[in-house]
Amino acid sequence: MTLTAFQGSLELGIIYAILALGVFLSFRSLNMPDLTVDSGFTLGAAVSVIMSVSGHPFWGLFLAFIAGGGAGCVTALLHTKLEIQPLLAGILTMLGLYSINLKVMNGKANIALLNKATVYSYMEKLIPGDYARLIFDVVLLLVVLSLLYLFLKTRTGFVLRATGDNDQMVRSQGVNTDLVIVIGMAISNGLVSLSGALIAQEQSFVDVGMGIGMVVIGLASVIIGEVVFGIKTLFRRLVAVILGSILYRLIIAVALELGMPPTDLKLVSAVIVTLALSMPVINKKFSGVRRKYKRLDPTKKSPS
Repeated sequence: MTLTAFQGSLELGIIYAILALGVFLSFRSLNMPDLTVDSGFTLGAAVSVIMSVSGHPFWGLFLAFIAGGGAGCVTALLHTKLEIQPLLAGILTMLGLYSINLKVMNGKANIALLNKATVYSYMEKLIPGDYARLIFDVVLLLVVLSLLYLFLKTRTGFVLRATGDNDQMVRSQGVNTDLVIVIGMAISNGLVSLSGALIAQEQSFVDVGMGIGMVVIGLASVIIGEVVFGIKTLFRRLVAVILGSILYRLIIAVALELGMPPTDLKLVSAVIVTLALSMPVINKKFSGVRRKYKRLDPTKKSPS
């Protein structure tokens, strides 16, 4: 892999790490499978591009986070107030957002940022050299990581994590779990949309279908990070999610360098997630086979 390809994969891994942190918040902390991610990613990209075309790329990032948070609130309210299952609530919001995304994009299926300023073009003017984009992405990711970690260490953050573990127990303590779920889903989808906004400005375009499969990418990053880097503490889990996202992008980059057709990208992502999810079962079965082999090994001396 060339240095340019490695740097590009690293930049994408860092941006998608923000998406992965959002998926971690809903999938792990709240224990809610959220399919809003696919359309929420595109929503953030659409808002970001429209604001960049208007000459306000930094506002595009902020408004993308707000828009994504609103989408997350809709999913949470469908679940908490109308008692729709989380999976179905996410699907309903995802379907509705497709039309909203087209309205945000003025009815166009795709929009290119031709000769328009982006946050990256501003950074390239401020920071000389070839690493302006990477430095900006790293700084933004560190800010997001710090704020998310501090939030999860607050009382509301503790309640949010406890709600995902046992919502009935938390409710019995007089806590309004519905509000906690709304807050968690808003932050989760806000991070997803922020990631979409960064990708749109990094690639200088938005397409109405660019969010398809983003939930798989987020899950792959979360699971790979947990399996490879561990989950002993909260901070370690968050860092593991980030490293999992970067590792995932590097795996994809290596596969593309080895000649994998880009059309197979979603298939490979699905296979990676399947393998990562099944690792506990595979390890358990492998441990059983290994113990059985040791018992049957004739070279092993029996205790006298």
